[in-house]
Amino acid sequence: MQNSDFDAGVAASPLMPKVERQRLHDTVVEHIRRFIVEGVLEPGKKLNERELCETLGISRTPLREALKVLAAEGLIEISPNRGASVSKMSEAELRETFELMSGLEAFSGELAAERMTAAELAEIKALHYAMLACRTQNDLAGYYSRNQAIHDKINEAARNSALRQTYVAVNRRLQALRFRSNFQIPKWDSAIHDHDEMLKALEARDGKKLSAILRQHLLDKRDAVLQVQSREEVAASVLKA
Repeated sequence: MQNSDFDAGVAASPLMPKVERQRLHDTVVEHIRRFIVEGVLEPGKKLNERELCETLGISRTPLREALKVLAAEGLIEISPNRGASVSKMSEAELRETFELMSGLEAFSGELAAERMTAAELAEIKALHYAMLACRTQNDLAGYYSRNQAIHDKINEAARNSALRQTYVAVNRRLQALRFRSNFQIPKWDSAIHDHDEMLKALEARDGKKLSAILRQHLLDKRDAVLQVQSREEVAASVLKA
């Protein structure tokens, strides 16, 4: 999907219903955010307002309001003369942001192992098994949504509001890249192995072990993303030659 154009990506997705007027603002933001995360709207792509309005069944006013929200999150860049486009991180920015997230995830895990309730652990286990089911069906989008829910629940269980605020802001910028890190099957399966180990550490209330697993998990994602981007750049240069 990452190499398809916008129309092809929308046609291939089974989860693109017309937006209802109720909760219109939040729904539009969520739809466009998902387009970005799943690669329907690729990094650097200029947004066509007419196409987006037709796809979502909305007028330009709610669309532009949603784009402002996404711009504040760092997912969209808005230029007075060129319109809106999907943000694209430089290699240096990508490395630094993943390094920061690895630290945030590690700290979340250390605190969560101490503070997580039995009910929260049971919820994470249910998400874990649902995630494994998606893997057997090669459902990357379904897998990713449950994967991110697990990481999010761990962060929430840390019960640190300052950490939570920073985590949410940084993670929004990395979601599309984290999704891309699973394009290769070996990387996908390696991530599942990491999640198996995370669950064992949570059940044992071993904060130090969970912290170490999460830190390396994010650094491995960084390396996988860099490999994907490097191959795409080589392929693009060959096409231009």
